[in-house]
Amino acid sequence: MKIAFLVYNFPPNQLSGAGVAVYNIAKHLAFRGHEVHVITVSEVLPMESIQQGFFIHRIPKRGSGFVSTISFWIHVSWMLSKLKPDIISAQSVPLGVPGLVSKILLNVPCVVWGQGSDIYLQSRRKNLISEIVLRNADAVIALTEDMKRRMMDIFERNVYVVPNGIDLDRFRELSSERCRAALNIRANEKIIISVGRLHPIKGHKYLIESLKTICKQHKDVQLILVGDGEEKYSLELLVEKLDLGAKVKFVGAIKNEDIPKYMAASDIFVLPSLSESFGIVNLEAMASGLPIVASKVGGVPEIVIDGENGFLVEPESPKEIAEKVTILLEDDELRKRISIHNKTCSGEYEWDNVVKKLEEIYKIVV
Repeated sequence: MKIAFLVYNFPPNQLSGAGVAVYNIAKHLAFRGHEVHVITVSEVLPMESIQQGFFIHRIPKRGSGFVSTISFWIHVSWMLSKLKPDIISAQSVPLGVPGLVSKILLNVPCVVWGQGSDIYLQSRRKNLISEIVLRNADAVIALTEDMKRRMMDIFERNVYVVPNGIDLDRFRELSSERCRAALNIRANEKIIISVGRLHPIKGHKYLIESLKTICKQHKDVQLILVGDGEEKYSLELLVEKLDLGAKVKFVGAIKNEDIPKYMAASDIFVLPSLSESFGIVNLEAMASGLPIVASKVGGVPEIVIDGENGFLVEPESPKEIAEKVTILLEDDELRKRISIHNKTCSGEYEWDNVVKKLEEIYKIVV
């Protein structure tokens, strides 16, 4: 099969969940003998390249806002007319627009994946576009059962559920001691880590506020924030205001391949998001054997089972975050039990298993 993926952000210059997912899916499909093309945006990388056995076609960003979006859609449609794929896989509902245009012009089936902001952050205009796309796509895929319900609220139809996956090989055989030494982390420090772009929707301010309470009982705690974004300055001001400068480390954006090293060096993973469709970082934390404290939003409760592989908290609640993190810090046996459980359960999300499910859907559609 010749498969064309449409995605806005793609590694290495962008590390969105959708982009990382496409990278892994494309790699595995290419290994399984398919001809895979990824169409994405880039300002600095080569227009055409081959990586891990699949083709990448990059379209320069032109203009801003809606003008930029329309320009990209037009160029995507033009690229698809050149490639003539057997199937189009749009990795967001908005990208279903050029996907459906090409479906009509080329008589090619179009599959549409839901992503968090597409489904959970609807406006009147987005809702209209979403309904048109979901109505006319040949197949629709949700990341979780919760996302499936949301999509069916927009337009009632059959929706497949295929979760994101994880490359477990990246997380195996990593020594916590060696990773700590490489990152200059002392052996006696308890490390809380959160990975994600610094944006208000990710809820980092509530995690920082919780740290004030946590540090009253545990002086050896440090919070590591991995990621960059528009909220960095305000979060730095909050850290200064709460006198937590020695307890919070902003490491900025890092390469995707370095995430396992930071996870292995940590003790607890926290995802304080206000909205989250799936949270692939939860899988990375599980593969690293970390207990998770995460907001009870979107599809997160389908991954984080309260009391089994971590704890769920209400969003915007520094008090609950502090309570659950403190429980984990004070109970070594609980952390060890959860660590073993998470490493075992993460195997269910290995990319090879996920891609096999996806391949079956593509075969049905074609």
